[in-house]
Amino acid sequence: MSRPARSREPARQRLWRPVLRSGRDRGRLRLSGVHLLALLVLSVIAAAARADDPCAAFSWDVAHERTLFATGATALAAGTALSSSPSLATDRLYQLTLGLQQAISFEAPPAKMRMAEGAYAGLAKLRVDVGGRYRISLDQPFWLDVVAGGALVRSSDFQGRPGCSAPHKVVEFVLPADTALTLQFSGAASPTLKVTVTRSPAP
Repeated sequence: MSRPARSREPARQRLWRPVLRSGRDRGRLRLSGVHLLALLVLSVIAAAARADDPCAAFSWDVAHERTLFATGATALAAGTALSSSPSLATDRLYQLTLGLQQAISFEAPPAKMRMAEGAYAGLAKLRVDVGGRYRISLDQPFWLDVVAGGALVRSSDFQGRPGCSAPHKVVEFVLPADTALTLQFSGAASPTLKVTVTRSPAP
């Protein structure tokens, strides 16, 4: 008795033949390809949006700060001394008018004295009811210090993004509750500054 002829079909083709003959599976493969293409297109669009909007480059969630910077600012004159300094509240946008840096009586020497010649500076008061992590956001590359009891409060983190002014720089501090705080702005090239104070989002 003669043996049946052995199929000369390659082993790989025989292995995938049942899959390829299934209309349902071919449909799934096509859908997977469509999904991958859609993800690739969305990634390209997102990258282009980030390139067009430098403020989108923050790795922190600054949606709340950006919303505040899109509102109208309350105009105030920054203090040249603590006695003439305005009080700021959280979750509001302020535009401060600054004075010449050499005329400012700082509560504590700034941690970094920048642009001593012709620079602008100013002071503001702050008091928070609840202690914890707060962000102080600025529209320009100013130097910022927080003073409590005559001593500088060390910042815990910061971020800044070139080309973005809403905000440009965000500095995070752990602030004590119900304590008189002084915000010291210095080393500014501009006589005006926009600033907000916000609670940091929960980690």
